[in-house]
Amino acid sequence: MKLILLSGGSGTRLWPLSNDSRAKQFLKVLRNDDTGELESMVQRVYRQLAEVVAAEDMIVATNAAQVDMLRNQLGDIPIVIEPERRDTFPAIALACTYLHSALGMKEDEVVGVVSVDAFVDVAFYRQVKELEKLVTSTKVEIGLLGIKPTYPSSKYGYLIPTLSTEYMQVDRFVEKPSEEAAEVLIEKGAYWNSGVFAFPLSLILNRLIEKELPCSYEELLDQFSKLPKNSFDYEVVENLTKISALTYDGYWKDLGTWNTLTEEMSEQVIGNGGLSEDSFNTHIVNELDLPVIVLGISNAVVAVSADGILVTDKPASSRMKDMLHDGLFSRPMYEERRWGWYRVLDFTKKEGREVLTKRLCVESGKNLSYQFHNHRSEVWTIISGDAIFIQDGETKMVLPGDVLTIPLGSKHCLYALTDTELIEVQMGSSIVEEDIIRLEKDWSTIVESIR
Repeated sequence: MKLILLSGGSGTRLWPLSNDSRAKQFLKVLRNDDTGELESMVQRVYRQLAEVVAAEDMIVATNAAQVDMLRNQLGDIPIVIEPERRDTFPAIALACTYLHSALGMKEDEVVGVVSVDAFVDVAFYRQVKELEKLVTSTKVEIGLLGIKPTYPSSKYGYLIPTLSTEYMQVDRFVEKPSEEAAEVLIEKGAYWNSGVFAFPLSLILNRLIEKELPCSYEELLDQFSKLPKNSFDYEVVENLTKISALTYDGYWKDLGTWNTLTEEMSEQVIGNGGLSEDSFNTHIVNELDLPVIVLGISNAVVAVSADGILVTDKPASSRMKDMLHDGLFSRPMYEERRWGWYRVLDFTKKEGREVLTKRLCVESGKNLSYQFHNHRSEVWTIISGDAIFIQDGETKMVLPGDVLTIPLGSKHCLYALTDTELIEVQMGSSIVEEDIIRLEKDWSTIVESIR
């Protein structure tokens, strides 16, 4: 069975640590009991899955904004990149065509889909693997994994069983009912849908054919905008009749809000901060160097990042999405990239001229791409580290204190021999990602020539 790991979303509920490029699954706030280090949800899920399935049987479906962070946290795992965000059905459909046309997966083979933000034990993923046997032995259209509900929630889909033998036969599937309707469903023996799906590859390929869309990955990539902007649950599962499910009785939690996330954090304070003794069940997560002190406030979360500051009562944190507006996500102030990270220090715009100041860290052995810009110039000041700088074909070593001037249209890049930090000041009429024109460069040849 091939597994599609769904990694998407904008991370709105865990603002300000999450933003448009760094969604909740990338926040390193969970403790790895084996190493003692902090890890993210996606790292935890991938580590647990690696105990159950081979690495070559997993691919990640995501959007372009998350690719660098996935590479940074998971390494060189195959990634299917959505041209635009169109919900889970288009993401799964595109990944299925990749499995079929790029990897040669047969139509009768089983595909599994899991999200990367569930908090579970490894036993959960062993049960996911058992779904392959369920689908092939019962010839159902789709296999699901049901969770025994602990309260009536409007956040989850519900499986309504008709018969329970060694597996659950599902009469119907109801996606995100009201809490009142959920309470009635639970009384009838309904289970939460865990968001895990297993189905023959032909289920999706036939659905694409019905919609007169291609089953070729490259062709569907070009026609991605024609796919219905809909969730997999609404588009597919609710319209099926042959559904079976396994159940899972172990620990399962969706870490979608600060309230649920902090319940699984081993430390009350991450980063520079302190709590008074009478601040009970309060958590601080601080990504800045400025100290954060909380006195006499209980059952709260204080989250601090370059994007903003959140102070919330824990139960109220679920209302975070209602408070958001366009200004909060206009420009991410902190991002992790394949080469390291950057933090925005300042941004001004006056009379059609923009000035953006960043602090960057390029990690040892990594590089900024060879690129040029049509709408901005840049000035770099090296703060620390040793690096190779290339500008318009000329190569030189740079050290702390060096100032590099990069005019509009000048081709440039940097390769870090050691961890290298710099201040970058961008100035121009339009400072946007689209103004980065990347070129190819043979780094191994450059490094050897310097040495």
